[in-house]
Amino acid sequence: MAVEEAVAMIRDGDTVALIGGGGGLVEASCLFAAVEKRFLASGHPRDLFVVHALGIGDRKTRGMNCFAHEGMVRRVIGGHWVWSPRMQALARDEKIEAYVLPGGVTMQLFREIGAGRPGLFTHVGLGTFVDPRIEGGKLNKRTTEDLVEVVTIAGRELLRYRPFPVNVALIRGSQADATGNVSLQQEPANLDIYAAALAAHNSGGKVIVQVREAVEVGALPARAVRVPGAIVDAVVVDPDQSMTYDIAYDPSMSGERRTPVPPDPPQPFTVRQAIARRAAEELFDGAVVNYGFGIPDAVAKLVAARGQLDRYYQTIEHGTYGGTLLDGQLFGFARNPTAMIDAPSQFDFYSGGGLDLAFLGFGEADANGHVNVSKLGGLPVGPGGFIDIAQNARKVVFCGTFDAKGAEVAVGDGRIRIARQGEVKKLVRAVEQITFSGTEAMKRGQQVLYVTERAVFRLTPQGMALQELAPGADLRRDVLERMEFAPLVPSEPEIMSQSFFTAQIG
Repeated sequence: MAVEEAVAMIRDGDTVALIGGGGGLVEASCLFAAVEKRFLASGHPRDLFVVHALGIGDRKTRGMNCFAHEGMVRRVIGGHWVWSPRMQALARDEKIEAYVLPGGVTMQLFREIGAGRPGLFTHVGLGTFVDPRIEGGKLNKRTTEDLVEVVTIAGRELLRYRPFPVNVALIRGSQADATGNVSLQQEPANLDIYAAALAAHNSGGKVIVQVREAVEVGALPARAVRVPGAIVDAVVVDPDQSMTYDIAYDPSMSGERRTPVPPDPPQPFTVRQAIARRAAEELFDGAVVNYGFGIPDAVAKLVAARGQLDRYYQTIEHGTYGGTLLDGQLFGFARNPTAMIDAPSQFDFYSGGGLDLAFLGFGEADANGHVNVSKLGGLPVGPGGFIDIAQNARKVVFCGTFDAKGAEVAVGDGRIRIARQGEVKKLVRAVEQITFSGTEAMKRGQQVLYVTERAVFRLTPQGMALQELAPGADLRRDVLERMEFAPLVPSEPEIMSQSFFTAQIG
């Protein structure tokens, strides 16, 4: 049907499930824009409850920005908020009820809602800001209803994420036939498309699908159909549908065809590469690995540059395995992936302990080993899949610069030279928000490292311990006096290898 007719099915007060990721990843952009256009013209639909697991948008006008109008939404559950500054502002200014839940939890909750079960029962989120004994995932004072509760089952403490009816799911595919069968063959990820559709259909709601092309009945092989027509209510064809905001179509990103990947152009050697080299020392053959956003990208690039992709099992929380990772706005995309599964199943794999190693960034870390990436400078950022990943990997390697804002640190000759200290300390007395709980990590027996360009720290039951010092760094002046807490310090810290700081060594 026409897009205007499809979005007219959304009523005031509806709960709407949205799918997508940064850079336009499987985003139903045509549907989003039509909902916004209708609201701006008529004032409807209004008072929506919008739910999305990952960050959606371009930091300007697309994605969640289409819904960021006062009166259009009354409540938002978002796994990641940074791609929509306008929605962040509505939450900050108390214009909406605003929650953050872990990305994997939200995807799995869609599945539980669709199955008619009494919510999602999981350990994911314990000890973090989504734990109701801390913040309950609430972002502002206007937000008061509890969506999470602590329960005990068979003597084990868990969180129960409460279910809610889903009235509409706005999803996307590549092709659909006249009976509503939808293929994702030309999409770069499956994400939680099926789970959201299931939640809406079995809640008595509507499933509205945007596709690039309509095909004849029988043209789609049964195994190519990822959303059956039995649960689809409307299909909108957008012939201009693009794989990403900037790439119309690349079959290597959908896994349809393998193509050569051009090497990245040479980059200047910086502390980012030095940190990545040290972090990469934690890899071992056969490890199942996840790389997060930020400096962990550099670890992935280092592995690719060394020709070592086949030594490890690389995973992305979006449900993708293998391939060459893209970064920046295209984080979550991969060229030449080796496998693609639904993201809720990927998070099942993570939740059960399937990850050997996770390389993740950090905004702040404190004396307890807690890490904050979800609220910085008072602004909601959200964790995406960070909590689901960090809490369940056997070893977590947090990668980041020692401090921020204005730091001038030179590397390249086998040592670091600090010309200017950063204005913002990242090793703080207490993090602004707990996205990763060091206390819970010690209970679980996780191995946790914090790799910076000046020092490497290890989390112990007694607290943060300095393990290694960078060549050229003064322990007291450049490390201890630039921290807001005193770590455990050995009498003679190990010195990091000069090779990490030497430009010509790969």
